[in-house]
Amino acid sequence: MIPSIIEVTSTQNYTLNILFSNGENRSFDMSPYVEIGIFQELKNKEMFATAKKSFDTVEWDNGADIDPESLYMESVPLVK
Repeated sequence: MIPSIIEVTSTQNYTLNILFSNGENRSFDMSPYVEIGIFQELKNKEMFATAKKSFDTVEWDNGADIDPESLYMESVPLVK
């Protein structure tokens, strides 16, 4: 079972820092995604900064969201 998202913050370099319900802080690189479909709108840094937790995933103000399994499985532990 994939842990739930507790909190998400965006960075200037198209990365999401995500705190999961299992206590893990992980980093997800969105840069490959901003070249595809609706995610292209996230190239605008102001739009990318609108990332927020929405139910069990991350969503932006343009309506884009991303699969929560991908967020966990493709992310890496955040180095402190």
